[in-house]
Amino acid sequence: MTADSSIHVRVGGQLRVHLQQQIGENGLYENASEYIRALIRRDLQTRNEAWDWLRKQIEPGMRADESEFKAVSAEDVIRRNQNRTR
Repeated sequence: MTADSSIHVRVGGQLRVHLQQQIGENGLYENASEYIRALIRRDLQTRNEAWDWLRKQIEPGMRADESEFKAVSAEDVIRRNQNRTR
């Protein structure tokens, strides 16, 4: 797909009603294309934020010395998780 190519999408029902509410005089966007681009940008940002969060959660474990780890069985993990939900 080239930078100037177009994608055509059909929407109907509730999607069409919602789209029409977002564009025009009463909406935040001038046209459907502007709204769709904003949705795609927001989706990309959300995905990037999720990866950043996950990376921050994993980094301490990746940097930890092997001596800091404790061997556990699958049963131990299941039991621990069951206790957390109670």
